Amino acid sequence: MITRRQVLQSSAWGFGGLALGQLMASPSAASDGVLTKLHHTPKAKRVIFLFQAGGPSQLDLFDYKPLLNEKHGEQLPASVRGEQRLTGMSGNQSSIPLVGSPFKFEQHGQSGTWMSELLPHTAKMVDDISVIRSAHTEAINHGPGVTYFQTGSQIPGRPCIGSWMSYGLGSENENLPGFVVLVTKEKGGQPLAARLWGNGFLPSHHQGVQFRSGGDPVLYLNSPEGIDRTSRENALASLDQLHRMQSADALIDTRIRQYELAFRMQSSIPEVTNIGAEPDHILDMYGPDARNPGTFAANCLLARRLAEQNVRFIQLYHQGWDHHGGLPGGIKKQCQETDQPTAALLQDLKQRGMLDDTLVIWGGEFGRTDYCQGKLGPNNFGRDHHGRCFTVWMAGGGIKGGVTLGETDEYGFNIVDQPIHIHDLQATILHVMGIDHERLTFRHQGRAFRLTDVHGHVVKPILA
Repeated sequence: MITRRQVLQSSAWGFGGLALGQLMASPSAASDGVLTKLHHTPKAKRVIFLFQAGGPSQLDLFDYKPLLNEKHGEQLPASVRGEQRLTGMSGNQSSIPLVGSPFKFEQHGQSGTWMSELLPHTAKMVDDISVIRSAHTEAINHGPGVTYFQTGSQIPGRPCIGSWMSYGLGSENENLPGFVVLVTKEKGGQPLAARLWGNGFLPSHHQGVQFRSGGDPVLYLNSPEGIDRTSRENALASLDQLHRMQSADALIDTRIRQYELAFRMQSSIPEVTNIGAEPDHILDMYGPDARNPGTFAANCLLARRLAEQNVRFIQLYHQGWDHHGGLPGGIKKQCQETDQPTAALLQDLKQRGMLDDTLVIWGGEFGRTDYCQGKLGPNNFGRDHHGRCFTVWMAGGGIKGGVTLGETDEYGFNIVDQPIHIHDLQATILHVMGIDHERLTFRHQGRAFRLTDVHGHVVKPILA
C-alpha cells in the first residue's frame, strides 16, 4: 500500500531535486529568512551587541549627578523614592545613604557628551555614539533582567533577539552561522544560561552558536579521531539520501541542515577565529588582552572579523558588573578590560567603512542605585540593582552620533524626560535592520508572537 502523500512526495522529488541543486549552487542559498522583502529600507546589515552582564553603574560611567556628591551620606529623600519597591538586598536597611561617584566626569567631543574618567577611550568616540540615559525595565533581578532584554519576556522560553533576526533575515554566509555568541572567559558573577541565545519556539537552526576560546571554538565540530573529511561527507550524503527515501520530516530536515553547516564550518571556523593573522597595529589598538583568545578584547576583534564575513548577529557577553560592594575597585577593573576594546571596535569598523552599516549596542540588564547597599565606608561602597533608569548606548548603522537622549532627576533615581523601555530598544534594533517589529511574528500556541510582545515604539530621535 502507498499513501497519497507518498505518491505526491515521490512525484515531486525529481523537480525538488533539481530545485535543491540550483539552490545549493547559488550564492543566495545561505539566506533562508521568512521575509522575502524587507518592511522598509534598512540602515544596517548586521548587529554587534556588547552586553555587560550584571548591571553597570550608570552613575559612575555616563549619568553625571553632582548633587549626589554634595549630599553624599545623607538619606535618600522619601519624596524621591515614593512608593517604589527596593530589592530584598537593601529594602530592609535602616539607613539608605546617598553616595556620589568618586570618579571625575568631563564633557567630550563636539557634542559635549558627559563621560566618566573610567572610559577615556570610549570618550574619544562620543561623536559616533547615541547615549540613552533614560532606559528602564520592570526587571529587578539578573535572571529575569537579562532574559527580558534578550527575549522580550522575563519568563524563559521565548526566542532571543538574535534568533528573531536569523528567522526573519536568514544568513548571508553559507559557511558560518548567522548568529554567533562570544562569552568572555574566566569571568565570575551571575551565570549565563544557553537559553539566552536560544531559539525558543522558532526552528532550532536559528539558535545562536557559541564560539569558545581554545582548540575547538565550536564543540563537536571537528571530526573524531580516525574519521577524515571525505568519510564524514559520504556519511552525510548517505543520511540525506536515506531521509529522502522516507516521508518528509521538518525536524530531520533541520538536523541535516545543521550537519551540513557544521561540515562547511570545519574549514571556515579556523580561518575566521585566527586573530593572530591580524597585523600588530590592529592587535595593539584593541589592547594588551587582544592576543589572548577568549578575553573581551579578543572577542571584540573576533566580532569585527565575523562582521566582515557577513555574520548577521554577533552577541558578546561580559560578566562582572554586579557591584553590591567594592564598587570603586570593581568597576575600575571592568572598565580596564572593556573600554579600550570597545572603542577600538568602533574605530576599526569606522576605518574600514563598516560602521555605517553595522549597529553596535552597549548596555546591561539594568542600572544601579544612587544610594549605598550595606555600610557606606570612607573609600568603599556598593550599589543595588535599579531598573527605574539606566544607560545604554548605540552607534553605527542608522544611528545618529553625538546624541544624548533622555534625562533622569538630579538624584539619578527617576526618569524625568523621554523614557525608553526595553521593548523600545528592541523595536529600534529591528527597525534599523529593515524590520517592522509588529510584523515579524511566529504563530505558536494559538497566537502570533513577536519579540516586543504587544509593546514597543521605535526610538526615532536617535535615528540618522
